[in-house]
Amino acid sequence: MSPAPHGILLVDKAPDRTSHDVVARVRWLLGTKKVGHAGTLDPMATGLLVLGIGQGTRLLTHLVGLDKTYEATIRLGRATATDDREGEPLGEHVDATALTDAQIEEQVAALRGDIAQVPSTVSAIKVDGKRAYARARAGEDVELAARPVRISRFEITARREADGHLDLDAVIDCSSGTYIRALARDLGAALGVGGHLTALRRTAVGPFAVADGAHVPARGEGDDVDLPLHGLGGIARQVLPALQVDAAQVEDLGTGRRIHAASEPVPAPGPHRPRTAEAGEESPVAALDAAGRLIAILVREGAQWRPTLVVPADARC
Repeated sequence: MSPAPHGILLVDKAPDRTSHDVVARVRWLLGTKKVGHAGTLDPMATGLLVLGIGQGTRLLTHLVGLDKTYEATIRLGRATATDDREGEPLGEHVDATALTDAQIEEQVAALRGDIAQVPSTVSAIKVDGKRAYARARAGEDVELAARPVRISRFEITARREADGHLDLDAVIDCSSGTYIRALARDLGAALGVGGHLTALRRTAVGPFAVADGAHVPARGEGDDVDLPLHGLGGIARQVLPALQVDAAQVEDLGTGRRIHAASEPVPAPGPHRPRTAEAGEESPVAALDAAGRLIAILVREGAQWRPTLVVPADARC
């Protein structure tokens, strides 16, 4: 019997598949039930899914709040009920082809930075314990409160005219929790022509790129596929400060004991801070052994480090 797999799997999701379909397929291919995700994509969207396998599921809480990068196509000229191409059209078609680049840029600029965004009514946000999309599809009126999000980049890279509509290609860097469909809706509303999303691809989650994502074949496409798992230590050190621990400290942490550390953690190589650090809470630190394997996640308490997550010895990688 082969040992249970542990690690992080980067997946390039194909179109017209749900994220949960991909998770179920990975469970089958890897022979384990313990698979989770750090944020889903809509079925129409493609791109990067970050999955945790085995003990990797426990690391996902430190990955879910990372910033995201998307490539999107926004169609101006009509709104839809779902803010994307799959929804019923709302109102009459408006010819948006006369809009100038300057007019578009003025409204795009207003959507950059720290903004308050009202999520789409078909989002997965829970309202009184029920998903907003479920309430909307049941015919209920759904009103969602605005949420703070950060749009670091919103750049229009191309424009095309099609049947009286104006299609805009865009690249967007944003905080976790941003709805790109809502950006398309709000841009169209600000320009007075309506808008919705017709294509979406997630190209990055924090430091992780879709170019490194594996293809997960759908059921019936074959089971002989390589799904390369990334070690927990390598993933953790990209998003968390890293503290190297010696053999005695590894043993102490393995039993849940606190440790003293003579050195300070080495900062993560990029600005990809997890949500907990941005919220003003104690910043977590990855404890790595001499081989770079993840031993534990720590928080500082006075002169000591307390483990909040301990990786079992047989799952360290």
